[in-house]
Order: sequence, then structure tokens, then C-alpha cells
Amino acid sequence: MTLLIFLGVPLWLCALGILALVYRNRGLRKRHGDIPVRVLRPGKTRWTRGHAVWVSQVFAWRGSPAAWNEDLELIVGASFRDATPEDLKGLHGMGDGVVVATLNTDDDDIILQVATTAEHRLALLGPFTTSTGRN
Repeated sequence: MTLLIFLGVPLWLCALGILALVYRNRGLRKRHGDIPVRVLRPGKTRWTRGHAVWVSQVFAWRGSPAAWNEDLELIVGASFRDATPEDLKGLHGMGDGVVVATLNTDDDDIILQVATTAEHRLALLGPFTTSTGRN
């Protein structure tokens, strides 16, 4: 912050930028069909916190709070399972009853692991609620 002052950036402009980030994050949580998720992308070892929605068979998610990560994936299959102890090591603060969905794309190299609370597990499967998986 001090560096910005020395560069001549007014503090009100910094506050306006922070307010815009907070407003965008709140807008994510208020969308119809919003699902709070953690996403483990292929080739990554850390879960990314975010919010997701289903649009037909497209899984759209955006990382929180500043939306640095976002992705749209056409999903061809989905199933879910209870989170394993290994999964829970990276899923801090989600509470009890965490479920992990495996979302398969038409590209075999991309398989998303998506975690949410038990309360949102049916919403997480979206159009694949009748597919095989534990209920």
C-alpha cells in the first residue's frame, strides 16, 4: 500500500478496486443455481475454491474471490463418492459430509474432481443426477 502512495496512486482508487472485487465475489454467490465448490484440475495438487453453475451439460466455474481462474467444460458423464481422508487433507473448512464428483469431459485427458458439501451434492451432478453414483 505504501508503494502505491509513493507512486501517486490515490487511496480512494485502491479502495474502489477492493470494493469491486468484493462486489464481484458476492455476485457469484447470488446466482441462481450457484454451487460452492472446490475444484482439483488435472495436473494440479491443490484444490481451488470457487462457485459453479450448470448450463445444460456445460459445467461453468469461477475461482473466488477475484476470479483469477475460470473454466467452461462440456461434461459427458459424472459420478460422486464420499471424500477420502486424502481428499479431506486439501479440503479444509468444508465441514462434514464432503462429497467429490468426478466430471468426465469428451477429451479423455481432462477429468475434473469437484468437491462440495452433502447439501449440494445433487446439484453438483447437474444433468447427470440419474447417472451411476452413490446416493
